[in-house]
Amino acid sequence: MSLQQFMNEAISPWMKQDGPDSDIVLSSRIRLVRNFSNSPFPLIASEEKLNKILNFFRENFKGQSFKNYENFELLEMSDLQSIEKRVLVEKHLISPHLAEKSQQSATLISQNEQVSVMVNEEDHIRIQLYFPGFQLDKALEQASQLDDWLEERIDYAFDEKRGYLTTCPTNVGTGMRASVMMHLPALSITQQINRMTPAINQLGLVVRGIYGEGSEAVGNIYQISNQITLGKSEEDIVEDLHSVVKQLIDQERRAREALLQRSGIQLEDRIFRSYGVLKHSRVIESKEAAKCLSDLRLGIDLGFIDHIPRTILNELMILTQPGFLQQYAKATLGPDERDIRRASLIRERLQLENED
Repeated sequence: MSLQQFMNEAISPWMKQDGPDSDIVLSSRIRLVRNFSNSPFPLIASEEKLNKILNFFRENFKGQSFKNYENFELLEMSDLQSIEKRVLVEKHLISPHLAEKSQQSATLISQNEQVSVMVNEEDHIRIQLYFPGFQLDKALEQASQLDDWLEERIDYAFDEKRGYLTTCPTNVGTGMRASVMMHLPALSITQQINRMTPAINQLGLVVRGIYGEGSEAVGNIYQISNQITLGKSEEDIVEDLHSVVKQLIDQERRAREALLQRSGIQLEDRIFRSYGVLKHSRVIESKEAAKCLSDLRLGIDLGFIDHIPRTILNELMILTQPGFLQQYAKATLGPDERDIRRASLIRERLQLENED
């Protein structure tokens, strides 16, 4: 797969599939942090050492396949323009930190974009594997197998007492971050999510925005993940997260039902007003677009709108980000220009659904 193919499609192939509880859970992700045992970690490594790691991935994994994850493409940060790197961040294929790097760093991406392996980010290796819907157990199983495949050729930095050794102490141990991306509009509208977040934090989990640490929960999309990586097994971490996410799913469904019973006409009005804004706006900022898209997705899930697929939220939340807007325009756009193009793109996309 070429770089251009990764750039052209806003929604990754795996995101077009439905998964368990996909009306609320958009995706499940397992991220594993690993380092080479015989090399300094990236923050203190010389260019020569980092180049050695990158060359190892070029020679051993570029073009390779593992099970259903075929034709891994190695995209090197030094070969990418800033807009191209931003698009990869918006698609969750690389981290913002990796995008800031220009030398000796890369990402290894499977053809279906379900797997990405970041090379020489904060650590030598960061493996990410995604599944649609609520599939944490399956994601862990597949990520562990992928990890074993890499370890056949790599001697990991590992300590019998501390587990996997990492640059940041918060990743030591399993080196695993399990997370789910959830659409929680009813809990947001009723402000229940604000009361739940402190309780979730006390359980060793954290609630973040769509792009992880430091990001805002735009469009009522929240990322729930573990904070603790040391002292628990991968299975125990996933089980704890699974339990909390299951409760959030139940709470969100109850909140939606309560809104329908208590304020059904007002909720319907909110949904169709947002739909109208999306269909007719000539200028729309990213936050307003995200709010309206969230309302539209809620309307689809509740059956108010039946001619638009629910995957449109996943698609347009990415497609209307600054990187993608400029990628489609083939030009650098200022904020006002992006707002105009965002509105135009949303109108065109919704018109396509109306014509089908």
